[in-house]
Amino acid sequence: MTAQSPAFVQPGLASRLVTGLLSIKPLANFARSRARKMMIERAEGMGIPWRKTAAELQGRDWSAELAQVENPNLAYPDYYLRPFHAYDRGNLGWEPASEVEVAAYSVHSTIFGPEKSADGDARLRAAYHEVLKATIAPDPQAIVDLGCSVGMSTFALQRLYPQAQLTGVDLSPNFLAVATHNTEHSPMNPDRARPRWVHAAAEATGLPAASYDLVSASLMYHELPQTAAIAILQEARRLLKPGGYLAIMDMNPKSEVYAKMPPYILTLLKSTEPYLDQYFGLDLSEAIAQAGFEPPTITPTTVRHRAIVARAR
Repeated sequence: MTAQSPAFVQPGLASRLVTGLLSIKPLANFARSRARKMMIERAEGMGIPWRKTAAELQGRDWSAELAQVENPNLAYPDYYLRPFHAYDRGNLGWEPASEVEVAAYSVHSTIFGPEKSADGDARLRAAYHEVLKATIAPDPQAIVDLGCSVGMSTFALQRLYPQAQLTGVDLSPNFLAVATHNTEHSPMNPDRARPRWVHAAAEATGLPAASYDLVSASLMYHELPQTAAIAILQEARRLLKPGGYLAIMDMNPKSEVYAKMPPYILTLLKSTEPYLDQYFGLDLSEAIAQAGFEPPTITPTTVRHRAIVARAR
């Protein structure tokens, strides 16, 4: 199945100016360093022990977990090897794997009001799950979680659908090693099927076709160039049974938060998100339809996020 690429909407003047500034390497490095410092200070200020947590995770031996999940023959797509999230190697390595959870708590702490709260991440995922429950019926029995990272979204889906078999897919073997560790030390019901972790690209998972009721992607699409985003939609359609559902939770390009974002903050944001203009410029509804889905429903879930749900034709 192939689809034409939807037209790319060019970013606004402010965004183009920021992109120009970030093409200057010393300025880009400064912006990434500043963005990272702000996230760490915010987390520590809320009582989230970012530095202690990261040091403990980086200090343990991950060889057993890594051996369970890593596909040594996997060829990483070029876009995944680009620096982002303030890491030179992107999501490859133990530093991002040890910090992704505390970073999520920090980044999402201001979503629901001016007061910073460590439960912002849980509330963000809960808002997404409310849309799933209201839209998808019957409850899915086989779920693929694309871009599952260290398993935060996967475990949340498992709690939402306790009867389902979850499969988490991610390109980072480091993330999946942490997810494996979290699985072994989670308080899940021992009679419940535990998630399966797959080291693969979301656009080429290697999973069986027409075998799943729900393909979910949480907070992944803003990290993708458009070519990968469209290829992943096609892969999701291949994975789904007839009538199965695709669900995406991510930043909402139509949010006033981004439209009114001060240039300084926009610079810090774009310094860690190199594909943000491509995400904001993609007509995701059109791309989903072209990939073989019914017209999607789009529901704002927070002041800066949205949930997109589409049924496979």
